[in-house]
Amino acid sequence: MSIKRTTTAVVIGLGLVTLSACGSSDSGGAGDPKTVTLVSHDSWAVSKSVLGDFEKQSGYKVKVLKDGDAGQAVNKAILTKDNPQGDVFFGVDNTLLSRALDNGLFQPYEAKGSDQIVQQYRIDQDKHRVTPIDSGDICVNYDKAYFSKHKLAPPTSFEDLTKPAYKNLLVTENAATSSPGLGFLLGTAAKYGDDSWQDYWKKLKANGVKVVDGWEQAYNDEFSGSAGGKKAKADRPLVVSYASSPPAEVIYADPKPKTAPTGVATGTCFRQIEYAGLLSNAKNTKGGKALLDFLISVKFQEDMPLNMFVYPVRETAQVPEEFVRFGPQAEHPETMAPAKIADNRDQWVKSWTSLVLK
Repeated sequence: MSIKRTTTAVVIGLGLVTLSACGSSDSGGAGDPKTVTLVSHDSWAVSKSVLGDFEKQSGYKVKVLKDGDAGQAVNKAILTKDNPQGDVFFGVDNTLLSRALDNGLFQPYEAKGSDQIVQQYRIDQDKHRVTPIDSGDICVNYDKAYFSKHKLAPPTSFEDLTKPAYKNLLVTENAATSSPGLGFLLGTAAKYGDDSWQDYWKKLKANGVKVVDGWEQAYNDEFSGSAGGKKAKADRPLVVSYASSPPAEVIYADPKPKTAPTGVATGTCFRQIEYAGLLSNAKNTKGGKALLDFLISVKFQEDMPLNMFVYPVRETAQVPEEFVRFGPQAEHPETMAPAKIADNRDQWVKSWTSLVLK
């Protein structure tokens, strides 16, 4: 859900790709009792000082294997579950969770501090195969300057996006290749139901929605409100991105503006939750359990927002001021049970592709 996470393959072939390694230690690995290995998507990030404190206190060195985008990483972990590349997997979200659980990717472990996690995110609390780590909202972002210049109120809902006033203004990502693209599709399915979401997309297509492969292209090349879009002279003032994108525009700007140049249409949000779990057949289960405890500790939870631009799930964790001011979570986001996503995801993406891209 990080703003750096550009794509996630929804359907991926079974060919394995060599894992790239990075982290705090170049020595040690699977089977080394002093090393615990975390497998993740490419957007994993943590402050060196915070990770260093964990290593000092626990006695473990952490090795990180970044393994592509979220969908790719999950599928590879499933393929290698009998001889896993690591001990803990981080980054399976609610759009792919059932696939991981149905394939027996994780073994049970109730992480210390699990009782402090927001109740609504604890969907596997009876079996404790996964632990919620972070949440984030996929939402339409808008370019404040564009709407002010044109004296037009920005959209606030899914329905607004189909109105003539917003014709040819929205760019979104391909639901078959992009995490936010898939999340936006799921948001519309949750909003309009199994029987009506396709009618909604027909209206959106007729209203000039533009579809590109991934978030990077949509946000930095096509969206007029982003720093990259301004340089590229982009002409789309609406983009499917994250509720945490406006804070990022402030944090990375030099000089920093007093207000975010972009806003969020809070009636278009779909909530993603990311999980971590102790891999089945992990070589270092003791170290893996310690790492999972760390991932929901207050220290890590409060470190996450400015590294991965996601929200903590621990109730007592504080979020940065920039998130409170410029990127608050939606009060009523669309949600969907992982089992329902699993039952319908591939067919919905196939139908969406046929309807929108052809």
